[in-house]
Amino acid sequence: LYAQIKVKTTYARYKEVPNERGLTGAQVARMILDANGMADMPIYEVNGELSDHFDPSKKTINLSRDIYRGNSIASIAVAAHECGHAIQYNTNYRPIFFRNAIVPFANMGNYLGWIAIMIGLALGATKIAWVGFFLIIGILLFQVVTLPVEFNASARALHILDASFLTDDEYVGAKRMLSAAALTYVAAVISTIASMLRILLVIIGSSRND
Repeated sequence: LYAQIKVKTTYARYKEVPNERGLTGAQVARMILDANGMADMPIYEVNGELSDHFDPSKKTINLSRDIYRGNSIASIAVAAHECGHAIQYNTNYRPIFFRNAIVPFANMGNYLGWIAIMIGLALGATKIAWVGFFLIIGILLFQVVTLPVEFNASARALHILDASFLTDDEYVGAKRMLSAAALTYVAAVISTIASMLRILLVIIGSSRND
């Protein structure tokens, strides 16, 4: 909850602060991609707030309306971050490929793991519950691997923004914006660990009662 509030309040603050050069998120994204050998990569405007993402399957940068059209510090910081992911792919950054490789396992674990845990606990079959517990480890693994991927994308973005787009004061705002966004990924890991510890205690307690 703190992480969500932090990113929303930080975004609300810096989306009202225009950058000195008056560049929009779309313009900054275009210049970053062009400078890194991705002039053919399209940039699309999508619906939603902070729904920005890089789509590796289609090789597109997708920016929400405020980010795409806005000329705020928040707009160009978020746009640059998504370009950071595109650069990761373009430079064969290994962690992002590893993260994508475990996505099917994480999705399967998220679906089958919880089912197995509920069935196992409901029937008193702790062996089934244990299988479910180990399946959902894939979710935690995915989230842990996501951390360096996101931190690296933000570091790339900040380096580019500092060198070519922002003044020193504007850079501070962009860094705060991306740091707040990164906090949500850290919070997700902590939340998953807490949930898994709770489940672990329930399964152990059920095992002792068998």
